[in-house]
Amino acid sequence: MGTFILLGSLALGVSASTSLQATAPKLTTYVEILPGSAVKVRMVAIPGGTVTIGSKKVEVKPFYIAENDSPWEAFDVFTASGPASKPYDQSKFAPDAIARPSKSYILPDLGWGHHGYPVINVSFTSVDMFCRWLASATKKKYRLPTEAEWELACRAGVQGPWKLTKAEIEKSCWYVGNSESTTHPIGKKLPNKFGLYDMLGNVGQWATDLDGKPVLCGASFLDPATSLTPSARSHWTPKWQETDPQMPKSRWWLSDAPFAGFRLVCEPDPEVK
Repeated sequence: MGTFILLGSLALGVSASTSLQATAPKLTTYVEILPGSAVKVRMVAIPGGTVTIGSKKVEVKPFYIAENDSPWEAFDVFTASGPASKPYDQSKFAPDAIARPSKSYILPDLGWGHHGYPVINVSFTSVDMFCRWLASATKKKYRLPTEAEWELACRAGVQGPWKLTKAEIEKSCWYVGNSESTTHPIGKKLPNKFGLYDMLGNVGQWATDLDGKPVLCGASFLDPATSLTPSARSHWTPKWQETDPQMPKSRWWLSDAPFAGFRLVCEPDPEVK
């Protein structure tokens, strides 16, 4: 299990509506070792700023976000962390309980690759529970990003019209034109100016919208180049679980959403600016 290494950055052009704070917060990028494992996740310090979502300007405080989409080895630590005596397919659980996913009736990674590959086919419930587990185990404020945080991180402080050249797309994104209809290992393309990999392409990332509801941010390996924008959003539909034979459908796995993954966010301590 290795640390996800930071590579050189690629400056990407983005549309206006993002402005960074004049003074960068005193946050320091750090590496989290997942409890009971050797799996490491690099958490990148992101300065706060203002981002426009639709027609609404949203102020974003400084935060940490994972350098990469969450890989399977990180999710495996979570799914294996619960007591064996407790069933993972609980149909009901208290709001503050930390349940684990039931066994998927399909191979969750679809045989595309496991170690070093991004988590796919996961529901919002699954990844929310992952964040709750990690927060409880580390006593840090881990959670999913808000869509404003995600967009700020994706834009990486570059202003101007969002327009990527063909060369920039090929160097920084997995999309329908180069993915061969499958996901790829994390961190193989160039990162954005904040040092974040695969913010656009490979898999979309679960977040919460301005109303606190689940939303998948970003394009995926199945999308065209025109969808590689920080404003790309998707919402769950029944088609994401169309071939799931269970009734009711699984709350943990999305049988038809190989484009659905996630990325961690951590809130800094209040006294850290």
